[in-house]
Amino acid sequence: MSVFLVYLTAFVVLVVLFKIAVVVPEREAVIIERLGKYSRTLYSGFHLLVPFIDHIAYRQNLKEDALDVDPQICITSDNVQVQVDGVLYTQVIDPVKASYGIENYRFAVTQLAKTTMRSEIGKLELDNTFSEREAINDNIVKALDEASGNWGIKVTRYEIRDITPTNNILEAMESQMRAERIKRADILSSEGKRAARVNVSLGDKEDAINRSMGEKQRRINIAEGRAKSIEITSQASAEGLNLIAEALSVPGGKSAVGLRLAESYIDQFRATLANCDVSVYPAELAGIATVADMIKSAGKKGSPSGSYAQSAAKQAKGGAE
Repeated sequence: MSVFLVYLTAFVVLVVLFKIAVVVPEREAVIIERLGKYSRTLYSGFHLLVPFIDHIAYRQNLKEDALDVDPQICITSDNVQVQVDGVLYTQVIDPVKASYGIENYRFAVTQLAKTTMRSEIGKLELDNTFSEREAINDNIVKALDEASGNWGIKVTRYEIRDITPTNNILEAMESQMRAERIKRADILSSEGKRAARVNVSLGDKEDAINRSMGEKQRRINIAEGRAKSIEITSQASAEGLNLIAEALSVPGGKSAVGLRLAESYIDQFRATLANCDVSVYPAELAGIATVADMIKSAGKKGSPSGSYAQSAAKQAKGGAE
């Protein structure tokens, strides 16, 4: 009997110790109620309760918690349906409000995140939803933080996980992207062709300029050559005229010049006759040739102003008459 009492007493002591002794882990809070009313909040450490009067009502985790926001259909401002999901990060900052301010703050903040996300997506067009993720996240966090103040929690951040349009929209987007790529390829090709044509035209222009410069230089060279030739010819003619003038000024010069002119005429006439197969001309012209030969012989033997030259000239004159 005494042994049974000992065991019973030990059991009662253990139960009492279990009821009055509370060990709270780090980063947790325990809400104590006394006779059904909030009494105090216990944080990390060892605590004792009044047995059968105090009891643990709630345990709150003070660490940052990640909550999944289930995918939902949202409609953009251009009436496109997209499926959006995300991750919500919260932290309990007031264990009492988190325990008594709302029944289930996790469910409440998740539902509020969904409605806020639908509202923010509805303000944007489809193309902007992908580029404005950061702005959407900031707006959702701001709206949730204002609403959850009475719940004793703080929304630290919100991250959109995926924005998935419907299959029809995806096909349309792929077609648009394909058309855009083709457009860019055509633009690049046309720009390449235009650059090639510009390069060819510039090459043709430079070639034409070089050709014109070469033609200009060629004509300048020809003109300079002709001018030089004319200058040399003029100088030779002037020198010849000077020599003739000097010959005319000396005694017997006129006769010598006349003799030279007669010789030149006869030589040209003879050359003309030599190129013909058959020639018909007056018999008097033969006398002219004979006279010319006589004049040449006389010119070689002595001065053209001598008596022999004069007699030959008279014979030529008589024959011509």
